[in-house]
Amino acid sequence: MQNKSRRRTILPGFGLSLGYTMMYLGLVVIVPLSMLFFKTSSMGFSAFWEATTAPRALASYRLSFGVAFLSALINAFFGFIVAWVLVRYEFPFKKIINVLIDLPFALPTAVAGIALATLYSPSGWVGQFFDKLDIQSAYSPLGIVIALTFIGLPFVVRTVQPVLESIESEIEEAAASLGANRWQTFRAVLFPVLFPSLLTGFTLAFSRALGEYGSVVFISGNMPFKTEIPPLLIMTKLEQYDYSGAAAIAIVMLLTSLLLLLTINLLNRHVSRRVNDELA
Repeated sequence: MQNKSRRRTILPGFGLSLGYTMMYLGLVVIVPLSMLFFKTSSMGFSAFWEATTAPRALASYRLSFGVAFLSALINAFFGFIVAWVLVRYEFPFKKIINVLIDLPFALPTAVAGIALATLYSPSGWVGQFFDKLDIQSAYSPLGIVIALTFIGLPFVVRTVQPVLESIESEIEEAAASLGANRWQTFRAVLFPVLFPSLLTGFTLAFSRALGEYGSVVFISGNMPFKTEIPPLLIMTKLEQYDYSGAAAIAIVMLLTSLLLLLTINLLNRHVSRRVNDELA
């Protein structure tokens, strides 16, 4: 009787596993991040406020969050289309294209930045066409959007693709038997199921874009108040031995990113729960 009432865990040794997990997260995540707060604790609030609200810092915040949000929206739209094509259609070289989707994961960001800067420069293969239209692609905010779109696409495709693969064709056949056309089936049946994964992909692409440095530094031009992002400003302060100022800007990016991620995750949970209730 006592054995039946004893609480069972899913994994054996849960207490030990949880201890190792918390120790690992503490050493790898919590301790390094806490050093940012420790470094800025000696600044004082006035110095912290001055460093984080300087005109140059505010300009970098606006640029970084703006281009990150725009690139995440672009990836959400086109990433959804790419995932749909890879799952729903058969065509030549499909496996090769499927492998190329993960290339931004494996490619060093500096290599990606050099390649994009060369490609979209005024004399590059693609940049020369923008130059004829009097559009500056490289060394401008547009170049930053291009770089962030490149590195963020796999996040959307790889989060939407498995969900799309798990949807059974009987659901669409049932909707069609009830008189729904293709657009109605997609809007009322498929998209509500796919939206939580699409929102997750958008969140991952957005958060990845906020911290990107290697691929942006070569194509942005790095002009203060125009194309300078917070990671570059942090590196500049480190080169000037302003470690406290660099840590202060890093804290602002960290707290803002955590707040945005928490908000989007709560929204994602609410949407997922609502979709499950409707399907039930």
